[in-house]
Amino acid sequence: MVECPIPEGFDARRVRPSLEAAFKKLGYSGPVSITAYGDQTQTSVDLLRCLSSTGVAVVHTRSDSTCAHMYSDMVEWRGHNPPPATMMIISNQVNDVLSWDLTRLQQRTRYNLFLAYSIESPMSSLSPSIEWLFEKFLGYADENDWHIQYELSSAMLYYCKSCNFDAQSPQDFRKHLSGSKHGERDIDPTTSTEVHYVTKMWGRNYPATPEYATAKIVVWWDMFDCPIPEGYDARRVRPSLEAAFKNLGYSGPVSITAFGDLKHIPDHLLRGLSSTGVDVAHTLKACRQQRMLIDLEDWWLESNPPPATIMVITDGHHFDEIFSICLARRLQKHKHNLFMAYSCRPWKMSFLLTSAEWLWESLLAVSDTRRHFLHRCSESESDRAAVFYCKMCFFDCDCEYPDYKNLDDFRTHLSSEKHAEVEYRFTGTFGPFQNNSKELKRSHSAQYDPEAKRLREATKSKPMRKPFRTGFSLLDNHLRRKFQTCKNE
Repeated sequence: MVECPIPEGFDARRVRPSLEAAFKKLGYSGPVSITAYGDQTQTSVDLLRCLSSTGVAVVHTRSDSTCAHMYSDMVEWRGHNPPPATMMIISNQVNDVLSWDLTRLQQRTRYNLFLAYSIESPMSSLSPSIEWLFEKFLGYADENDWHIQYELSSAMLYYCKSCNFDAQSPQDFRKHLSGSKHGERDIDPTTSTEVHYVTKMWGRNYPATPEYATAKIVVWWDMFDCPIPEGYDARRVRPSLEAAFKNLGYSGPVSITAFGDLKHIPDHLLRGLSSTGVDVAHTLKACRQQRMLIDLEDWWLESNPPPATIMVITDGHHFDEIFSICLARRLQKHKHNLFMAYSCRPWKMSFLLTSAEWLWESLLAVSDTRRHFLHRCSESESDRAAVFYCKMCFFDCDCEYPDYKNLDDFRTHLSSEKHAEVEYRFTGTFGPFQNNSKELKRSHSAQYDPEAKRLREATKSKPMRKPFRTGFSLLDNHLRRKFQTCKNE
């Protein structure tokens, strides 16, 4: 009530009917319970009485602990009220304080979510069904709506969180708030003001639940951040992933797409991957996560309902925010399972809720016998031929990525003038490594030799040339449309 107060001159008896009228306009007609939180020491008896006359429960909290109490009550409510149900949060602190944990909760158990703010909200990882400005929806109730007589509950109408005190009348509540006992409790420095994030201690690598155990698994692999280690047989990648999945009880069909700059990846690695049914997609480092996101969006639009598991393999420290937000919103809506693998652990826990996580090199070590991976290779070859894609030439191919079944044909495309022109629009240079064998060798080393870490970091630390940023307007517009579709759905 502090951040979204009742406007001066607005009849508090209109709050509830305004909310219900807004819900009704969207087709919602279920029972509504409302709890108003804030420092009630300055709230007038008349205002308290008006709210309670429409069945609104009023809770006193210290200003610095309002979010903590609201969130704790919401989590408790979720425990007693399983979906389908709708939650509405009216606060400016949703994105700053509550969104991290609530996003994770919504990925596990989805409730319909309404949000309201007194100021415009920035882009968030939460996927609400609708968002309002607080004062805007207060005008939904007309004269007939707010004179409705509400049947009041026998439960408490006024509650003091500082003292665990409840009252049935505004006079008793005001008397309590003005008492010395309450004053001492209200300034108690030991009172917790931090929001308790219930998902923070949730474990990882959960065994497969029955509905996901045999469902399909779709893998998007960033080869820039998680390359194939030097000396590692590329044919072991798929069986290593499948063995890790099997250890957790997952046995469904697995499809894998690897994204990398294929002009600088040796043929024997590409042939090794394709021989086990791994699709390989060419892109540039600067836009690989955008291309992965477009692929993900296309996969969702192609009607792939749950149960299914999505896996993303990338660098935990440089995971793109737009990618993460769009993925989190989709997971809240569709309830797909999520696996992650990183080249290194993220410095903080993500709002993406995973069922399993691995470090990349430890994941590759799961399949460590030659007999196992050669057996899987022969099976994969008979299942489906892998495809080589060029994700850079998307816009020049009638909205379809060019694909090739043969590596030699794919190499011909990557060395073509048409492809070079497309990359020029993104990098500002025709084939930056095309005629420079030293640069080509350094690129191979930086991606595939674990001992070349110093060289790789030195290359990353070089200032980015200005032309590198040119040519992104077309991609940005495409992604903006994709993200708007994600948000609207």
